[in-house]
Amino acid sequence: MSNLTRADWDQRAQQLKVEGRAFIDGEYTAAVSGATFECISPVDGRHLANVASCDAEDAQRAVVSARAAFEAGAWSRLAPAKRKAVMIRFADLLMDNAEELALLETLDMGKPISDSLNIDVPGAANALRWSGEAIDKIYDEVAATPHDQLGLVTREAVGVVGAIVPWNFPLMMACWKLGPALSTGNSVILKPSEKSPLTAIRVAQLAIEAGIPKGVLNVLPGYGHTVGKALALHMDIDTVVFTGSSKIAKQLMIYAGESNMKRVWLEAGGKSPNIVFADAADLQAAAESAASAIAFNQGEVCTAGSRLLVERSIKDKFLPLVVEALKGWKPGNPLDPDTTVGALVDTQQMNTVLSYIKAGHDGGANLVTGGKRILEETGGTYVEPTIFDGVDNAMRIAQEEIFGPVLSVITFDSAEEAIRIANDTPYGLAAAVWTADISKAHLTAKALRAGSVWVNQYDGGDMTAPFGGFKQSGNGRDKSLHAFDKYTELKATWIKL
Repeated sequence: MSNLTRADWDQRAQQLKVEGRAFIDGEYTAAVSGATFECISPVDGRHLANVASCDAEDAQRAVVSARAAFEAGAWSRLAPAKRKAVMIRFADLLMDNAEELALLETLDMGKPISDSLNIDVPGAANALRWSGEAIDKIYDEVAATPHDQLGLVTREAVGVVGAIVPWNFPLMMACWKLGPALSTGNSVILKPSEKSPLTAIRVAQLAIEAGIPKGVLNVLPGYGHTVGKALALHMDIDTVVFTGSSKIAKQLMIYAGESNMKRVWLEAGGKSPNIVFADAADLQAAAESAASAIAFNQGEVCTAGSRLLVERSIKDKFLPLVVEALKGWKPGNPLDPDTTVGALVDTQQMNTVLSYIKAGHDGGANLVTGGKRILEETGGTYVEPTIFDGVDNAMRIAQEEIFGPVLSVITFDSAEEAIRIANDTPYGLAAAVWTADISKAHLTAKALRAGSVWVNQYDGGDMTAPFGGFKQSGNGRDKSLHAFDKYTELKATWIKL
């Protein structure tokens, strides 16, 4: 926990030197075309940097570098224990530079500085360290063979990985992928979102300082329809891993089919149900959790508890508790350590959220609290956390991912109805169940079509638990040892003795 004040962070922001170039073959470089785009802070509209706008030529340079590094073997054939040591140094360097990285994250994306410093940077470092620690403890297999045969089942690095990461947790989502991808010996081309590219660009230099050879990690800022598409279509990229919207995830699958059938692993959208039964042991705790589940990170979370399913018999008692709890989540300047809700990532996203709030009005839902843009005079993009009651699950605000602090309250009368409503979306990323009945908790959790189910809490788990979704929330898993499956190929070697 830092003792820095708002004034301290403001001063550091004024003095911050921001790198905006791409990182290819171990050094910072402009895009081949020389093109850049403006990086504007959602905190107050200030100009942060001109960032390299990479395209297909830059993708080609990065792929050549990444492939050469992989084939040379300085990293891919390095002993796992030695890769582990480098990954741990990489994690340590993130923590050594935590205040700089947190400031970049907050200015770039708009989240509160306390979250950047105490959640995002440590979470990113932990992902690198955990994967590095694991790599020399994973064993391959010997098949059950006759006495004159030897069957080996081994894992090999897949090769060159294109990692396309989102703007809401730019550093941590990158490290969820860099951790297992690098630890298993791959080369990685990281494409951060154009909305928040700054920490990815900075981290590339820290990788070199840690001892990762040049070419093993390249960073290409730019737009999805230019450099992102080029990576997805490239014939010499073996795997694309992605976190973002379901719409883009589907497009990446098409690009893979149109090119070299590269493996595509996708963590996409969510519309997660937070189910509160009348027999929940602690309604106050459930209410506080419901508020944080929609307001944390400005609601820009793929697992946000954006649908609050409440048993009808307690709705009139429970909803006021949620409204009261949400008062503690008030947007403010993200550089103030006491701020709990920051700015939405940019004007486009703010307008999207406001359009969904209008759709809630137009669809007949009842606005309970919030619903407006605020702090407009700052030049930033702030929207009040918002609750709609009387929501039908068929409404747009209940079916579509808003990616903002907008909560839909839906009532139910039985566990069967709650499960039906919870599963009635295209998504299946996460869900929560609040009940004192252990049998009801287990039976409901089993029936929910979601990759993560939390009981009597929201957003539980750590690096030991896999993360990913069912249905149009994607495939594959981040975190845990299961994440290594995305970055390795299985090989069977059969030997006659």
